[in-house]
Amino acid sequence: MPRTLPNKRTLWPALLLLTLPFTAAAAEDPIRIQQLQRCGDLLETQKQTFCLRVKGLQAGDWQARLNGEALSAEQISGEDEVLQLQLDAEAKQSGPLVLEQQGQQSNPVWLSLGTSHVVAAKADEVAKNMDGLTSYVDLISVVVEEDYDGAKEAKRLAEKYDAKVVGMIPPLNTYQLRLAAKNLDERDATVLRLGGEVSVDAVVIEESGAEESIEADADKGPPADNEEWASNRFLDAVNFYQRRLQRESGGVETHPVRIGVIERDVDFDAPDFADYSGGDCRTDSKRICLYARDADEPSGHGSTVSGILAAAWNKGGNSGFLRGLDDVGPGFDVIVGRDSDAGITANIAASVNMVEDGVRVLNWSWGIHRVGAIDVNGDPIDSLVRSGIAMSGYEELLEEFFLWLREEHPNVVVVNSAGNGSSFSGRDEYRLPSSFVTDQLFVVGGHQRSEKDVPVEDAEYAIKRKASNIDMRVDITAAACVHGSTAKADEEGDVHCGTSYATPLVAGLLAAMLSINPELEPDQLRMLLRRSAMTIGEEYDFEPTEGDDLTAPILPSERANELNNPDVGHSARLDMYKALDLTVKSLDRVR
Repeated sequence: MPRTLPNKRTLWPALLLLTLPFTAAAAEDPIRIQQLQRCGDLLETQKQTFCLRVKGLQAGDWQARLNGEALSAEQISGEDEVLQLQLDAEAKQSGPLVLEQQGQQSNPVWLSLGTSHVVAAKADEVAKNMDGLTSYVDLISVVVEEDYDGAKEAKRLAEKYDAKVVGMIPPLNTYQLRLAAKNLDERDATVLRLGGEVSVDAVVIEESGAEESIEADADKGPPADNEEWASNRFLDAVNFYQRRLQRESGGVETHPVRIGVIERDVDFDAPDFADYSGGDCRTDSKRICLYARDADEPSGHGSTVSGILAAAWNKGGNSGFLRGLDDVGPGFDVIVGRDSDAGITANIAASVNMVEDGVRVLNWSWGIHRVGAIDVNGDPIDSLVRSGIAMSGYEELLEEFFLWLREEHPNVVVVNSAGNGSSFSGRDEYRLPSSFVTDQLFVVGGHQRSEKDVPVEDAEYAIKRKASNIDMRVDITAAACVHGSTAKADEEGDVHCGTSYATPLVAGLLAAMLSINPELEPDQLRMLLRRSAMTIGEEYDFEPTEGDDLTAPILPSERANELNNPDVGHSARLDMYKALDLTVKSLDRVR
């Protein structure tokens, strides 16, 4: 069996292993899969190569299991903490991958056999552009017109422009090229020529540092306490689901739902996630399962976002909404991952693979603003900005994604953070992807607890977060502040605030609603969210959006056509309990 990995420039481990000797780490170290990506020839769809970075494996034999099945030891190589394997995509299915040794198991990661993968630039393959943004020098993607065979056309273009096809997102007819460019001037000249090709719909350039946060936290804000999630009736919703859906007492039948979270990793050493390692999670059909690469610290963006869905309760850190439904749940799957560190293009590649692997709800706690975007006060936004040429390419790529969703996966929903720029979420010249108008995209703003002692139903119980983006495109607001996970049990985590953390509250709720009534379509889910919503802020009578207006106004049609209903004209605040109640009632209409 070969033991030497190929060119390390193409590395990031892979898998097709079983009972392979290894020479590593201290006995007390847990086994952790820190990275799992496609590597080698990303255009090969049948014999796929994966690269894997691990820690904690000791000297001696070990196994790998995919979908619970031990993998054979063919075509495996490994060296130090880096492994590589090949899988026959026709003989296997996407699913959880774990490593086992001496009775211990690694964190489970989701191995997708989808065909959409792109390459990230290395440190010497980026440069600063005129806006001071990090930009890829020789990696670009072309969105090929739908009338053309994308693979053939990409190959033709590569030959014409002395380039090489290195990645692809076939369902979107998008292919990644490595150009011969040595600097941004040469790249831009080639991009200009490619953009003039009749077969090219758009050229996507990446402006992304390899380890840049997907969406940075906003200002920390007030302490996160029970009153933050109380503003969305979080515990009431958990109690309702547990009590109303008891199967043993003839409650509502529930259905499994798969959720995709576009984030890098989760810290499985944190008490919030420790019990997801060890044993086959799916042996318990009711519990939630979490699949992710391992992070080094519990305070990361991925751990906090994922924790709002899946963190264990009473560990002192976060508390996951779907985890709270375990006793009566249908078996939620939460898949956390990105295709690579290749910015927005990688987010889309991962999303395509997740949808093809059966994900029904996608959580996008990320977004970008165009350079020159201004906030509600007229001041420029200086974080998470991209140049105009990059935004144009991203816009076309996102448009292809949502067109593909509508045509091939019309029941999938995407839940996106409105952003933390105190700006306008719905202006396409400012913000992506939240500005897209489609039934399948839900946009979530953020609020925080006010200082007023009023009932939770009162519109003044919560106030708009200063940093949250606003306007008619925002569908609903949710609590933006949460305690993050901790390294030790019973410690209080740091407070994280931002629309990133409001988003998974809505994504988790939509998954719970779909577990009750899987026949609900995106427009019906939005209707139930809005009909169940509490109010926030003052009535603004449907005038043009001002600085205090957070979401699209509640309409009379969302209040049983009562023109004088006091909720009409106010912004919408998430009510998790009532949304579940209305979902159960919706079953009566389809029986």
